Amino acid sequence: MLEDKDFIKSCDVPGPTKEAIRAIILYKSDVKAGDKVVDVGCGTGGITCEFAQRAESVTSIDINPEAIEMTQKNLKKFGLGDNVTLICNDGAEALKDIDNMDIAIVGGSGKKLEDILDLVDSRLNSKGRIIITAILVDTKVEAVNKLKELNYNPQIMEVNISKGRVLDRGIMMMSENPIAIITAKKR
Repeated sequence: MLEDKDFIKSCDVPGPTKEAIRAIILYKSDVKAGDKVVDVGCGTGGITCEFAQRAESVTSIDINPEAIEMTQKNLKKFGLGDNVTLICNDGAEALKDIDNMDIAIVGGSGKKLEDILDLVDSRLNSKGRIIITAILVDTKVEAVNKLKELNYNPQIMEVNISKGRVLDRGIMMMSENPIAIITAKKR
């Protein structure tokens, strides 16, 4: 696993997704060496970098040009990227040109989550997996409802990671952003 502290960051680009969250996402994805992965809303590229080490190919999409630039910098820093395609575009638009995916990770949808999930469903291989990360309650509800509508059996877990900080009088636990990880497999 790549360490959070090693990523190049920007105050204008979200991420990277915290290390413990990336570990859960990798585990839940059941990624294999031959898998084709799509990362929608790649931000600084934390998830892209992890999957680039494990999958056959990764296509990373973000509408923010600075996010694509940050992802490129992080890929380069970690000696990755030969199997990564970066696309600066709206997720729903970019997905129209992508077929044959094994894993789709949706971390940013620009208020087009339902459209993105419709496109992912139509392009996902027969045993494909979808992973959605969501912070907003509304996004969690929207994702679960849409996956049910598409005939998936979504699973949802709420993850709260806290790290300890040693003080003179004890240890203070500092919470990092709580996030839901919603997973579903194609039936």
